[in-house]
Amino acid sequence: MRWQIEHEKTSGPPGPLKTPARDPSFPLSAADLEPFRAGRESALYDLLGAHPCERDGAAGTRFAVWAPRAEAVSVVGAFNAWEAGRDPMSPVGDAGVWELFLPGVGPGDLYKYHVRSGADGTPRDVNKADPVGRAMEVRPGTASRVVAGDPYPWMDRTWLEGRRQRSAPTAPVSIYEVHLGSWRRHADGSWLGYRALARELLPYVADLGFTHVELLPVTEHPYDASWGYQTVGYFAPTSRYGTPDDFAYFVDKAHRLGLARRPRLGPGSLRARPPWPEDVRRRATL
Repeated sequence: MRWQIEHEKTSGPPGPLKTPARDPSFPLSAADLEPFRAGRESALYDLLGAHPCERDGAAGTRFAVWAPRAEAVSVVGAFNAWEAGRDPMSPVGDAGVWELFLPGVGPGDLYKYHVRSGADGTPRDVNKADPVGRAMEVRPGTASRVVAGDPYPWMDRTWLEGRRQRSAPTAPVSIYEVHLGSWRRHADGSWLGYRALARELLPYVADLGFTHVELLPVTEHPYDASWGYQTVGYFAPTSRYGTPDDFAYFVDKAHRLGLARRPRLGPGSLRARPPWPEDVRRRATL
């Protein structure tokens, strides 16, 4: 199922604006970037980022990043000893997007983009985490992590079928706001993971009669004491509590208990919908 946006047409009835499916195994072309250039791209997470796939029979990962002022970009990671320039990316058209397929790189591998720029005559070389990465290294590490693209096996069909009624203006709303890392911890002070929180937090909230759970920002952030308000990865739920699949399990469990989830975005965010992979995002309600 692809993400759809309902929009009003200038003439005729409203209809869905569909995003065509992309095969990550094929190289990007200038035509793929036309919606991006025009500001109409609704599936940036498919276009850019790290996508495990096969190309010419070889398993690996396709990387793509927008770096319009870069003179050169390369992928660095443990797989190439973090050596800049060893795996250079190639520009795609003139939209500022760079792409590279790396065989042998797959889910779990850490990576960054090495960006060289110097339009003002002063060369600059920096390593940057992936702005569209779907998972990040737990702090104090700052690398992005390749994540498998397999869809999560959702079990919330009943909740989805009744979502329209629960979202009606007359439907009752009672929101339980919570910071996952502060609600409860293990005896040694370590955090509960998404799955443990699904077992302990969600039944507690449901039993109290709340209709929604509002999580303090779940997007990746570098500083624990900020409670998530220093977002560095809008497409990545924080790895402090587990993997993206673990987070999907938390959402799935909430829905099976009849709860909806209200994600609070960090300051400065202009996004109008939750910034997570499509199969997770389409189940969220704002």
